[in-house]
Amino acid sequence: MAQSKAAFGHHSLTLPVWAALAVLAAANGPALAQNYPITPTQRSTAEQVAQAGVPLSELSPTAPDNYTVKRGDTLWAISGLFLTSPWRWPELWGMNIQEVRNPHRIYPGQQLVLEKSNGRAILRVRQADSGIPGDTIRVSPRTRFESLADSAVPTLQSHLIEPFLAEPVIVEEGVLDRAPRIVAASDTRVLLTRGDRAYVRGSDGNLLQETTPGRSEAFRVFRNAKALRDPVTNVVLGYEAQYLGKASLVRSESVQQVKTSGGTMVATPVPATIDIVSAREEMRVGDRLLPEPPRQLVSYVPRAPIDLIDGNVVSMYGDAVGLAGQNQVVVINKGTADGIESGHVLAILKSGAQLLDRTQKDGRDRIKLPDERNGLLMVFRPFEKLSYALVLEITDGVKIGDRVVNPR
Repeated sequence: MAQSKAAFGHHSLTLPVWAALAVLAAANGPALAQNYPITPTQRSTAEQVAQAGVPLSELSPTAPDNYTVKRGDTLWAISGLFLTSPWRWPELWGMNIQEVRNPHRIYPGQQLVLEKSNGRAILRVRQADSGIPGDTIRVSPRTRFESLADSAVPTLQSHLIEPFLAEPVIVEEGVLDRAPRIVAASDTRVLLTRGDRAYVRGSDGNLLQETTPGRSEAFRVFRNAKALRDPVTNVVLGYEAQYLGKASLVRSESVQQVKTSGGTMVATPVPATIDIVSAREEMRVGDRLLPEPPRQLVSYVPRAPIDLIDGNVVSMYGDAVGLAGQNQVVVINKGTADGIESGHVLAILKSGAQLLDRTQKDGRDRIKLPDERNGLLMVFRPFEKLSYALVLEITDGVKIGDRVVNPR
Protein backbone atom coordinates (compact mmCIF):
# COMPACT_ATOMS: atom_id res chain seq x y z
CA MET A 1 0.00 0.00 0.00
CA ALA A 2 1.28 3.49 -0.82
CA GLN A 3 2.36 5.46 2.19
CA SER A 4 1.29 9.05 2.82
CA LYS A 5 3.85 11.87 2.94
CA ALA A 6 2.93 15.46 3.75
CA ALA A 7 3.94 17.92 1.02
CA PHE A 8 6.31 20.25 2.90
CA GLY A 9 7.46 23.29 1.02
CA HIS A 10 10.98 23.51 2.43
CA HIS A 11 13.37 22.18 5.07
CA SER A 12 15.96 24.38 6.79
CA LEU A 13 19.48 24.14 5.38
CA THR A 14 20.79 23.01 8.76
CA LEU A 15 18.22 20.24 9.20
CA PRO A 16 19.95 16.85 8.79
CA VAL A 17 18.33 14.35 6.44
CA TRP A 18 17.57 12.11 9.40
CA ALA A 19 15.77 14.95 11.19
CA ALA A 20 13.87 15.79 8.01
CA LEU A 21 12.64 12.23 7.76
CA ALA A 22 11.72 12.34 11.44
CA VAL A 23 9.56 15.44 10.80
CA LEU A 24 7.80 13.54 8.03
CA ALA A 25 7.29 10.56 10.29
CA ALA A 26 5.86 12.73 13.07
CA ALA A 27 3.47 14.40 10.63
CA ASN A 28 2.18 11.11 9.28
CA GLY A 29 2.25 8.84 12.33
CA PRO A 30 2.73 5.07 11.98
CA ALA A 31 2.42 5.15 8.19
CA LEU A 32 6.12 6.01 7.94
CA ALA A 33 7.31 3.82 10.79
CA GLN A 34 8.95 1.19 8.62
CA ASN A 35 11.12 -1.20 10.59
CA TYR A 36 14.31 -1.07 8.54
CA PRO A 37 17.08 -2.63 10.63
CA ILE A 38 20.02 -0.68 12.01
CA THR A 39 22.95 -2.95 12.72
CA PRO A 40 25.07 -2.57 15.88
CA THR A 41 27.98 -1.47 13.68
CA GLN A 42 25.90 1.24 12.03
CA ARG A 43 24.66 2.44 15.41
CA SER A 44 28.22 2.53 16.77
CA THR A 45 29.43 4.49 13.74
CA ALA A 46 26.52 6.90 14.04
CA GLU A 47 27.19 7.59 17.70
CA GLN A 48 30.89 8.21 17.05
CA VAL A 49 30.63 10.51 14.05
CA ALA A 50 27.17 12.09 14.27
CA GLN A 51 27.56 15.72 13.27
CA ALA A 52 31.37 15.37 13.07
CA GLY A 53 31.73 14.77 9.34
CA VAL A 54 34.91 13.77 7.52
CA PRO A 55 38.26 15.54 6.99
CA LEU A 56 38.39 17.79 3.93
CA SER A 57 41.17 15.56 2.60
CA GLU A 58 38.56 12.80 2.15
CA LEU A 59 36.48 14.93 -0.23
CA SER A 60 36.71 14.36 -3.95
CA PRO A 61 38.55 17.24 -5.70
CA THR A 62 35.43 17.71 -7.84
CA ALA A 63 32.88 17.41 -5.00
CA PRO A 64 30.01 19.84 -5.73
CA ASP A 65 28.73 22.32 -3.14
CA ASN A 66 25.24 20.96 -3.69
CA TYR A 67 23.60 18.19 -5.64
CA THR A 68 19.94 17.40 -6.35
CA VAL A 69 19.16 13.68 -6.15
CA LYS A 70 17.67 12.34 -9.40
CA ARG A 71 15.85 9.17 -10.31
CA GLY A 72 18.38 6.56 -11.38
CA ASP A 73 20.98 7.71 -8.85
CA THR A 74 22.57 5.20 -6.50
CA LEU A 75 24.04 5.76 -3.05
CA TRP A 76 27.38 4.36 -4.22
CA ALA A 77 27.54 6.78 -7.19
CA ILE A 78 26.63 9.75 -4.99
CA SER A 79 29.24 8.63 -2.45
CA GLY A 80 31.88 8.62 -5.18
CA LEU A 81 30.74 12.08 -6.30
CA PHE A 82 31.54 13.58 -2.89
CA LEU A 83 34.27 11.32 -1.45
CA THR A 84 37.57 9.81 -2.44
CA SER A 85 36.65 6.92 -0.10
CA PRO A 86 32.97 6.19 -0.82
CA TRP A 87 32.73 3.71 2.07
CA ARG A 88 33.01 6.68 4.50
CA TRP A 89 29.54 7.81 3.44
CA PRO A 90 27.99 7.35 6.94
CA GLU A 91 30.51 9.79 8.38
CA LEU A 92 29.94 12.43 5.70
CA TRP A 93 26.21 12.04 6.16
CA GLY A 94 26.48 12.83 9.90
CA MET A 95 23.81 10.45 11.17
CA ASN A 96 21.74 11.72 14.08
CA ILE A 97 20.79 8.44 15.74
CA GLN A 98 18.72 10.15 18.47
CA GLU A 99 16.29 11.82 16.09
CA VAL A 100 15.87 9.26 13.36
CA ARG A 101 15.65 5.49 13.62
CA ASN A 102 16.38 4.70 10.00
CA PRO A 103 19.51 6.08 8.27
CA HIS A 104 18.96 4.14 5.06
CA ARG A 105 16.93 6.26 2.68
CA ILE A 106 17.30 9.31 0.46
CA TYR A 107 14.89 10.27 -2.30
CA PRO A 108 14.84 12.01 -5.70
CA GLY A 109 14.20 15.74 -5.36
CA GLN A 110 16.20 16.16 -2.16
CA GLN A 111 19.09 18.60 -2.44
CA LEU A 112 22.34 17.53 -0.78
CA VAL A 113 24.32 20.51 0.54
CA LEU A 114 28.01 20.20 1.43
CA GLU A 115 29.01 22.24 4.48
CA LYS A 116 32.70 22.83 5.35
CA SER A 117 33.89 24.05 8.72
CA ASN A 118 37.03 23.70 10.86
CA GLY A 119 38.73 21.37 8.41
CA ARG A 120 35.80 18.96 8.20
CA ALA A 121 32.81 18.48 5.91
CA ILE A 122 29.29 17.24 6.43
CA LEU A 123 26.35 16.70 4.11
CA ARG A 124 22.89 18.10 4.83
CA VAL A 125 19.64 17.80 2.97
CA ARG A 126 16.97 20.25 1.95
CA GLN A 127 14.08 20.15 -0.46
CA ALA A 128 14.45 21.82 -3.83
CA ASP A 129 14.49 25.64 -3.65
CA SER A 130 11.00 27.11 -3.46
CA GLY A 131 11.69 30.74 -2.53
CA ILE A 132 10.81 30.20 1.15
CA PRO A 133 13.20 31.65 3.78
CA GLY A 134 15.78 29.11 4.96
CA ASP A 135 14.68 29.03 8.62
CA THR A 136 11.03 28.36 7.78
CA ILE A 137 9.19 25.08 7.46
CA ARG A 138 5.78 25.52 5.86
CA VAL A 139 3.27 22.71 5.89
CA SER A 140 0.89 22.70 2.95
CA PRO A 141 -2.74 21.78 3.66
CA ARG A 142 -2.65 19.15 0.93
CA THR A 143 -1.43 15.57 1.05
CA ARG A 144 0.07 13.43 -1.67
CA PHE A 145 0.50 9.67 -1.67
CA GLU A 146 3.48 7.79 -3.00
CA SER A 147 5.42 4.67 -2.15
CA LEU A 148 8.57 5.68 -0.29
CA ALA A 149 10.08 2.21 -0.70
CA ASP A 150 9.72 2.37 -4.48
CA SER A 151 11.12 5.91 -4.86
CA ALA A 152 14.10 5.56 -2.52
CA VAL A 153 17.59 5.76 -3.99
CA PRO A 154 19.14 2.27 -3.90
CA THR A 155 22.71 1.57 -2.82
CA LEU A 156 23.51 -0.01 -6.19
CA GLN A 157 21.76 -0.55 -9.49
CA SER A 158 19.19 -3.08 -8.32
CA HIS A 159 19.34 -5.25 -11.45
CA LEU A 160 22.97 -6.13 -10.63
CA ILE A 161 22.20 -7.91 -7.36
CA GLU A 162 18.47 -8.61 -7.11
CA PRO A 163 18.71 -11.93 -8.99
CA PHE A 164 21.41 -13.09 -6.57
CA LEU A 165 19.22 -12.39 -3.54
CA ALA A 166 16.98 -15.26 -4.66
CA GLU A 167 19.13 -17.41 -6.93
CA PRO A 168 22.26 -18.71 -5.17
CA VAL A 169 21.99 -20.36 -1.80
CA ILE A 170 24.65 -21.60 0.61
CA VAL A 171 23.59 -24.73 2.47
CA GLU A 172 25.17 -27.14 4.91
CA GLU A 173 26.16 -30.62 3.87
CA GLY A 174 23.17 -32.86 3.24
CA VAL A 175 20.51 -30.12 3.24
CA LEU A 176 19.79 -30.46 -0.46
CA ASP A 177 19.81 -34.27 -0.22
CA ARG A 178 16.97 -34.07 2.30
CA ALA A 179 14.89 -31.61 0.26
CA PRO A 180 11.80 -32.65 -1.80
CA ARG A 181 12.76 -34.00 -5.23
CA ILE A 182 11.22 -34.14 -8.69
CA VAL A 183 10.33 -37.76 -9.42
CA ALA A 184 8.43 -37.54 -12.71
CA ALA A 185 7.18 -35.21 -15.40
CA SER A 186 3.92 -35.18 -17.31
CA ASP A 187 3.88 -36.39 -20.90
CA THR A 188 7.07 -38.40 -20.28
CA ARG A 189 9.17 -35.27 -20.72
CA VAL A 190 12.88 -35.55 -19.93
CA LEU A 191 13.63 -31.83 -19.54
CA LEU A 192 11.31 -29.32 -17.90
CA THR A 193 10.92 -25.61 -18.51
CA ARG A 194 8.43 -22.82 -17.90
CA GLY A 195 4.82 -23.95 -18.23
CA ASP A 196 5.57 -27.65 -17.69
CA ARG A 197 4.03 -29.79 -14.95
CA ALA A 198 6.04 -32.13 -12.72
CA TYR A 199 5.57 -34.37 -9.69
CA VAL A 200 7.47 -34.18 -6.42
CA ARG A 201 8.00 -36.36 -3.36
CA GLY A 202 9.18 -35.32 0.07
CA SER A 203 12.15 -36.97 1.77
CA ASP A 204 12.57 -38.98 4.97
CA GLY A 205 8.86 -39.84 5.06
CA ASN A 206 7.79 -36.18 5.13
CA LEU A 207 5.01 -35.47 2.64
CA LEU A 208 5.16 -32.26 0.63
CA GLN A 209 1.92 -30.52 1.56
CA GLU A 210 0.39 -27.05 1.58
CA THR A 211 1.03 -25.13 4.76
CA THR A 212 -1.82 -22.70 4.00
CA PRO A 213 -4.76 -24.43 2.21
CA GLY A 214 -5.98 -22.55 -0.82
CA ARG A 215 -2.86 -20.39 -1.07
CA SER A 216 -0.31 -20.97 -3.82
CA GLU A 217 3.12 -21.77 -2.39
CA ALA A 218 6.35 -20.98 -4.23
CA PHE A 219 9.53 -23.04 -4.36
CA ARG A 220 12.96 -22.63 -5.89
CA VAL A 221 14.50 -25.50 -7.80
CA PHE A 222 18.17 -26.44 -7.33
CA ARG A 223 20.67 -29.06 -8.44
CA ASN A 224 23.83 -30.71 -7.01
CA ALA A 225 25.26 -28.40 -4.36
CA LYS A 226 28.93 -27.63 -5.08
CA ALA A 227 31.45 -27.62 -2.25
CA LEU A 228 33.10 -24.23 -1.67
CA ARG A 229 36.56 -24.64 -0.20
CA ASP A 230 38.81 -22.14 1.48
CA PRO A 231 41.60 -21.49 -1.08
CA VAL A 232 44.19 -21.39 1.72
CA THR A 233 43.17 -24.21 4.08
CA ASN A 234 41.13 -26.30 1.61
CA VAL A 235 38.43 -26.67 4.30
CA VAL A 236 34.84 -26.94 3.01
CA LEU A 237 33.02 -23.77 4.16
CA GLY A 238 29.63 -24.55 2.64
CA TYR A 239 27.80 -25.83 -0.41
CA GLU A 240 26.49 -23.63 -3.20
CA ALA A 241 23.35 -24.99 -4.83
CA GLN A 242 22.86 -24.42 -8.56
CA TYR A 243 19.69 -22.37 -9.11
CA LEU A 244 17.41 -23.61 -11.90
CA GLY A 245 14.13 -21.75 -11.55
CA LYS A 246 10.85 -21.47 -9.64
CA ALA A 247 7.84 -23.71 -9.21
CA SER A 248 4.37 -23.39 -7.69
CA LEU A 249 2.73 -26.11 -5.63
CA VAL A 250 -0.57 -27.12 -7.22
CA ARG A 251 -1.54 -30.21 -5.24
CA SER A 252 -0.18 -31.71 -2.01
CA GLU A 253 1.44 -35.11 -1.74
CA SER A 254 -0.82 -37.86 -0.40
CA VAL A 255 -1.22 -41.59 0.07
CA GLN A 256 -3.95 -43.64 -1.66
CA GLN A 257 -5.09 -47.23 -1.42
CA VAL A 258 -4.29 -48.83 -4.78
CA LYS A 259 -5.31 -52.33 -5.84
CA THR A 260 -2.45 -54.51 -6.98
CA SER A 261 -2.58 -57.12 -9.75
CA GLY A 262 -3.25 -59.71 -7.05
CA GLY A 263 -6.30 -57.78 -5.82
CA THR A 264 -4.69 -56.55 -2.59
CA MET A 265 -5.14 -52.92 -1.52
CA VAL A 266 -1.81 -51.27 -0.84
CA ALA A 267 -1.10 -47.77 0.52
CA THR A 268 0.71 -46.07 -2.36
CA PRO A 269 2.38 -42.61 -2.41
CA VAL A 270 0.86 -40.02 -4.76
CA PRO A 271 3.46 -37.30 -5.48
CA ALA A 272 2.67 -33.63 -5.12
CA THR A 273 1.99 -31.65 -8.29
CA ILE A 274 3.99 -28.55 -9.24
CA ASP A 275 3.97 -26.18 -12.19
CA ILE A 276 7.24 -24.63 -13.40
CA VAL A 277 6.68 -20.86 -13.41
CA SER A 278 10.17 -19.72 -14.46
CA ALA A 279 13.32 -21.46 -15.62
CA ARG A 280 16.90 -20.19 -15.70
CA GLU A 281 17.98 -23.63 -16.89
CA GLU A 282 16.07 -26.76 -17.86
CA MET A 283 15.10 -29.03 -14.98
CA ARG A 284 14.93 -32.80 -14.75
CA VAL A 285 14.04 -35.71 -12.48
CA GLY A 286 16.18 -35.63 -9.33
CA ASP A 287 16.34 -31.84 -8.96
CA ARG A 288 15.47 -30.50 -5.51
CA LEU A 289 13.01 -27.94 -4.13
CA LEU A 290 13.50 -25.40 -1.33
CA PRO A 291 10.81 -22.97 -0.12
CA GLU A 292 10.87 -19.51 -1.66
CA PRO A 293 12.29 -17.17 1.04
CA PRO A 294 10.63 -13.84 1.90
CA ARG A 295 11.66 -10.94 -0.30
CA GLN A 296 14.69 -9.25 1.25
CA LEU A 297 14.90 -5.53 1.87
CA VAL A 298 17.73 -4.25 -0.32
CA SER A 299 18.84 -1.34 1.84
CA TYR A 300 22.31 -0.86 3.25
CA VAL A 301 24.89 1.86 3.63
CA PRO A 302 28.31 1.25 2.02
CA ARG A 303 30.89 1.32 4.79
CA ALA A 304 34.20 -0.18 5.89
CA PRO A 305 34.10 -3.03 8.42
CA ILE A 306 34.99 -2.11 11.99
CA ASP A 307 36.75 -5.45 12.58
CA LEU A 308 39.98 -6.39 10.84
CA ILE A 309 39.19 -8.52 7.78
CA ASP A 310 41.72 -10.55 5.81
CA GLY A 311 40.06 -13.09 3.53
CA ASN A 312 40.14 -14.56 0.04
CA VAL A 313 37.97 -14.96 -3.03
CA VAL A 314 36.57 -18.51 -3.04
CA SER A 315 34.68 -18.70 -6.33
CA MET A 316 32.94 -16.79 -9.13
CA TYR A 317 29.19 -17.18 -9.34
CA GLY A 318 27.76 -18.56 -12.57
CA ASP A 319 29.42 -20.30 -15.45
CA ALA A 320 33.01 -21.39 -15.01
CA VAL A 321 35.28 -18.41 -15.65
CA GLY A 322 38.88 -17.78 -14.80
CA LEU A 323 38.52 -14.09 -13.97
CA ALA A 324 35.69 -11.89 -12.69
CA GLY A 325 35.26 -8.30 -13.86
CA GLN A 326 33.32 -5.25 -12.79
CA ASN A 327 29.68 -5.84 -11.80
CA GLN A 328 30.24 -9.58 -11.46
CA VAL A 329 29.53 -11.54 -8.30
CA VAL A 330 32.15 -13.43 -6.30
CA VAL A 331 32.10 -15.49 -3.10
CA ILE A 332 34.54 -14.68 -0.27
CA ASN A 333 35.54 -16.86 2.69
CA LYS A 334 34.30 -14.42 5.34
CA GLY A 335 30.76 -14.25 6.73
CA THR A 336 28.64 -13.24 9.68
CA ALA A 337 30.83 -15.32 12.00
CA ASP A 338 33.69 -12.94 11.09
CA GLY A 339 31.63 -9.77 11.60
CA ILE A 340 30.75 -9.32 7.93
CA GLU A 341 27.49 -7.47 7.21
CA SER A 342 25.59 -6.37 4.10
CA GLY A 343 27.12 -3.10 2.83
CA HIS A 344 30.68 -3.82 3.94
CA VAL A 345 33.21 -2.61 1.38
CA LEU A 346 36.50 -4.49 1.00
CA ALA A 347 39.59 -3.84 -1.07
CA ILE A 348 40.73 -6.52 -3.53
CA LEU A 349 44.47 -7.23 -3.51
CA LYS A 350 46.28 -8.78 -6.44
CA SER A 351 48.90 -11.26 -5.28
CA GLY A 352 52.46 -10.15 -5.94
CA ALA A 353 54.49 -12.27 -8.33
CA GLN A 354 57.06 -14.75 -7.04
CA LEU A 355 60.40 -14.61 -8.81
CA LEU A 356 64.14 -15.09 -8.41
CA ASP A 357 66.37 -12.24 -7.25
CA ARG A 358 68.76 -12.15 -10.18
CA THR A 359 70.70 -9.23 -8.75
CA GLN A 360 72.60 -11.70 -6.57
CA LYS A 361 75.51 -13.62 -7.99
CA ASP A 362 73.89 -17.03 -7.68
CA GLY A 363 70.40 -15.64 -8.51
CA ARG A 364 68.73 -18.35 -6.45
CA ASP A 365 66.89 -16.35 -3.78
CA ARG A 366 63.15 -16.52 -4.37
CA ILE A 367 61.24 -13.35 -3.51
CA LYS A 368 57.57 -12.34 -3.55
CA LEU A 369 56.51 -8.86 -4.61
CA PRO A 370 54.00 -7.03 -2.38
CA ASP A 371 50.28 -7.51 -2.93
CA GLU A 372 48.85 -4.50 -4.77
CA ARG A 373 45.34 -3.07 -4.55
CA ASN A 374 43.27 -4.13 -7.55
CA GLY A 375 39.76 -2.80 -6.84
CA LEU A 376 36.78 -2.77 -4.48
CA LEU A 377 33.86 -5.09 -3.76
CA MET A 378 30.78 -4.79 -1.58
CA VAL A 379 29.10 -7.60 0.35
CA PHE A 380 25.36 -7.84 -0.29
CA ARG A 381 24.45 -11.31 0.99
CA PRO A 382 26.41 -12.77 3.91
CA PHE A 383 26.08 -16.29 5.27
CA GLU A 384 27.82 -17.70 8.35
CA LYS A 385 31.16 -18.56 6.73
CA LEU A 386 30.77 -17.22 3.19
CA SER A 387 29.42 -14.08 1.54
CA TYR A 388 28.34 -12.96 -1.93
CA ALA A 389 29.89 -9.66 -3.01
CA LEU A 390 29.63 -7.43 -6.07
CA VAL A 391 32.81 -6.19 -7.74
CA LEU A 392 32.41 -2.39 -7.80
CA GLU A 393 35.75 -1.33 -9.24
CA ILE A 394 38.55 -3.37 -10.75
CA THR A 395 41.85 -2.66 -12.48
CA ASP A 396 42.66 -6.21 -13.47
CA GLY A 397 40.51 -9.35 -13.31
CA VAL A 398 39.63 -10.99 -9.97
CA LYS A 399 40.67 -14.61 -9.57
CA ILE A 400 40.18 -17.30 -6.96
CA GLY A 401 42.61 -16.82 -4.09
CA ASP A 402 42.86 -13.03 -4.37
CA ARG A 403 42.91 -11.39 -0.93
CA VAL A 404 40.15 -9.09 0.33
CA VAL A 405 40.95 -6.71 3.21
CA ASN A 406 39.67 -3.54 4.89
CA PRO A 407 39.71 -0.70 2.34
CA ARG A 408 42.10 1.41 4.47
